[in-house]
Amino acid sequence: MNHFAIKSIETPSMKSEKHFIFAQILLRILATAFTLTAACITFNSTQTLIIFNVETDARYTYSPALKFFVYANVIGCAFSFFSLLLASIFGRTNLHPHKYFYLFIHDTIMMALLLSACSAAATIGYVGKYGQIRSGWMPICDSVTKFCHKMAASVIFSICGVIFYLCLTIISAYQSSLNLIITPRN
Repeated sequence: MNHFAIKSIETPSMKSEKHFIFAQILLRILATAFTLTAACITFNSTQTLIIFNVETDARYTYSPALKFFVYANVIGCAFSFFSLLLASIFGRTNLHPHKYFYLFIHDTIMMALLLSACSAAATIGYVGKYGQIRSGWMPICDSVTKFCHKMAASVIFSICGVIFYLCLTIISAYQSSLNLIITPRN
């Protein structure tokens, strides 16, 4: 009994395109998850401290740099989800190669936004942990350890999101360069 099977023939460029789309989707899912986790941890990081019968709170809302950090992660998460939908559409339809350039621009902007937010939060974390004696800022992480540990975890998750966006930027730049059409000048 003979069985005939029809196999679709894939060219190397089609395989490479499928790997590219798979990597795009996977990295965008990871970037979305890690930036969402960083934002949720920051939103829920509060600690109340009682000093001489006076109640004091440690919250991210007291620092403009930490507010920037949490909102940048929310923006990064939202745009990661949006670009995930776009990458899924790109994977199903055969779109013009210049669309990859738009993904490259998007990924570069998101990486820069998240990197600057991580830098701002890490700076505040450093001052919170070690203080700045010359300016008269005392370290506070000895008193509010739970808050500082949550913020450190949030920064680590956000840095992972930056790394995923760096990978996406490199992949998008590579794919965009493969599809670059050079036209001679007259």
